[in-house]
Amino acid sequence: MNHKCRILHVTFDMGIGGTEQVIRQLVSNMRPEHFENHIVCIQGTIGEIGQQLLSQGTIIHVLKREPGLDTKLIRNIRKLVRTYQIDVVHCHQYTPWFYGLLGSGGMGVKVVFTEHGRFHPDHYRYKAAFVNPLLAMFTADIVAISLATRNALSKYEFIPLRKIGLVYNGIEPVRVLPFETDAAREELGIPADAFVVGTVARLNPVKNQKMMLRAFRKFQRECGSAWLLMVGDGPDRSALEEYAQELGVRANVCFTGFRTDAARYLSLMDVFLLSSHTEGTSMTLLESMSLGIPAVATRVGGNQEIIEDEVTGFLTAPDDEHEFAAKVISLYRDPERSQSMGDAAFERFNDRFHVEAMLQKYIALYDKTAPKTNG
Repeated sequence: MNHKCRILHVTFDMGIGGTEQVIRQLVSNMRPEHFENHIVCIQGTIGEIGQQLLSQGTIIHVLKREPGLDTKLIRNIRKLVRTYQIDVVHCHQYTPWFYGLLGSGGMGVKVVFTEHGRFHPDHYRYKAAFVNPLLAMFTADIVAISLATRNALSKYEFIPLRKIGLVYNGIEPVRVLPFETDAAREELGIPADAFVVGTVARLNPVKNQKMMLRAFRKFQRECGSAWLLMVGDGPDRSALEEYAQELGVRANVCFTGFRTDAARYLSLMDVFLLSSHTEGTSMTLLESMSLGIPAVATRVGGNQEIIEDEVTGFLTAPDDEHEFAAKVISLYRDPERSQSMGDAAFERFNDRFHVEAMLQKYIALYDKTAPKTNG
């Protein structure tokens, strides 16, 4: 091969989140002899994951989007495409798609757009009916990360369903050594015989973690030695800590804040919890599956495609703390079933959500018009 495939990933930033995790998985797992990955952050900041990638040699460009239609941003993206002889512009989320497409228009490059999730509640936008079908015409491939996201793109963004492909998020399996788990347990002061449930997520209203706390209170009444582990940070943290105090469960709820070594804490959990109002593809849910941990999650968005209900975990009605707590209690009372669900989750992860499955699907999209590569 005489020419690497040069890819420019256009995104808001490379902070902590599912979109950023997907980009990291892509750029970290492509063979450098065949691919040259660039990232451009259009919000003026790089973020934690971006800093990690920078230290590993990934090329990251930083631009600052101004309010309104930012024509300078379009010109700057165009300059990057020309300077680095980009073959594929891969846009992550809607606004980066808009600017990535305009910035590469007429330059003979392939444009791919991935929608990573939807806001809650979703809504129609008047301009979308006119603008988005036109943008879609000039976009080689449009990808959703779940069937729910795909349907939302068609319904709310007026993009023809036939135009939208499906690529599930994939990750490298999490590996945690036993001494790391033991060290995390000792650090948090969690007894060795405690039944631990928890989540790894941004502490944000859309994640509905107040419902999780109410469900935990019900569960704790059934299990004296129960602990809830909340790994992550966000705008809701102080409110959640106060709410846990009001509910009388604060002593058994650990708020770790943002951790770069979140897997150590994830490995402590007997059951993984996800109480969101909406989800695309939860990367931390996939991480829990790779560790063989069963899950209890709300029946929303991509959760329904990740969890096989009553096989790899349980799905419950949104915002129903009674059903949510009941499912956790059932796993606590039946350790054999909990183990069986964890084993099934591990198998499902390897079959459908391993990073290699995602990687090969995106490489196939890049290869349609980009220089031929071998993965």
